[in-house]
Amino acid sequence: MEQSQASAEQGAPAAPLAPGEPNLPGPFAVGSWAKGFRNFLRGRPRVRLLGEVVNCSQSAKAVYFDLRDADGAVPCSIWRSDLKKLDLAEDALKDGVEIVAAGGPEYFPGSERSSPSFSFRVTYLRPAGEGDLLAQLDRLRRRLAAEGLFEPQKLLRRPLLPRAIGVVVGSNSAAYADILAGLERRSWRGRLILAHPPVQGKAAAPRIAAALRELAAIEEVETIIVARGGGSLTDLWCFCDEALCRTVALLRVPVISAVGHEVDQTLIDDVSAVACSTPTHAAEAAVGLDVAAARNELEAGASRLGRLGRRAVGERARSLGAIARGLAGHMRSERADLHQRLREIRAASRRALVGRDEMLARFAVVLGRRRSAEIHEATTGTLRRRLASLEAAISAHDPDRVLERGYALVSDSKGEPVSSAAAARAARRIGVRFADDDVAAEVIDDD
Repeated sequence: MEQSQASAEQGAPAAPLAPGEPNLPGPFAVGSWAKGFRNFLRGRPRVRLLGEVVNCSQSAKAVYFDLRDADGAVPCSIWRSDLKKLDLAEDALKDGVEIVAAGGPEYFPGSERSSPSFSFRVTYLRPAGEGDLLAQLDRLRRRLAAEGLFEPQKLLRRPLLPRAIGVVVGSNSAAYADILAGLERRSWRGRLILAHPPVQGKAAAPRIAAALRELAAIEEVETIIVARGGGSLTDLWCFCDEALCRTVALLRVPVISAVGHEVDQTLIDDVSAVACSTPTHAAEAAVGLDVAAARNELEAGASRLGRLGRRAVGERARSLGAIARGLAGHMRSERADLHQRLREIRAASRRALVGRDEMLARFAVVLGRRRSAEIHEATTGTLRRRLASLEAAISAHDPDRVLERGYALVSDSKGEPVSSAAAARAARRIGVRFADDDVAAEVIDDD
């Protein structure tokens, strides 16, 4: 490239710089520079590239395609004559196949009437072998491991008996039949939610990733199984897709992978919660409990518990019966002792009552005499006080007592009291009684 520029400079006249124009070599004729750039690219080392064929098309002289992977793409071309010399199968170069292409960069400078173009000029190609894919897979595996994407799924809790399981599997495939057979052997009767994306080819990885996201969005889904039958690494390559593996690693639902057979190991196995060798094994891993065996074990345990319970009840009944019989004998002994004590108490009580009655009788005689005297004395004193009181009351109303205070009692000849002056005038002759004696008197009226 430097030599081409030097050659161009030798024939280029100096030109003044416009205001603000950078002071760079040139200007050169574009055709000369383009040819120099072509020569520069042709001088680059020849290399081999590994990638997937995309946008494959043909012309009369060449075959054009893009060689692509997750990090970038390169436009490629190969002369039909060179392709024919390789004696490849007709479908060796088509969209979706992985190839190894050898060659180097090529640049067509174009012309006054044609556009320039760049491509990787392929001189040799072959289908990518497992060694090539394994090397690519190893590089991707190390990168995802360094980012810590192998751990999130393994930290998720997997239910022992999920109510709903999502399944990503090919429609009417042997893998699907194996999953159903495995779930049937577990006697599982939950809900199965299916997704049937393509499981091979260029379009498989994004479709599988979309199906996983849709299943994880269903709240009832507690586990997801991704399954496919065996095949070559090329057949299983969609399960090594970086975008798909990143999707699996970040799902909220644990994913159980069962891709290929026991000897196959795809990248999705590394990022999943569990990697199983077969779809049947995946079904058993999803349902960790053999429902029929657990039910039988539970029934056997219940039966055994019933037998042990009945035996324990019988033993307790016999023990309680023995205790009851011993208690009955003890109660009879205690009852006899109690009856004897009651008889003794009654006899002692009778003796005590007789002695008490005799003593009370004696006390009654003594007390009766004493009480009679006290009653007589009390009665006599009371009567005396009552009589004295009556006597005082009667004395207070005695007429003689009034006469003693200076009053006189007037009566007529018949002894009837005269209570007024008119009655005394009418009687004429009256008797006047004083406290010490009676006096006869005659009423003399001066009128």
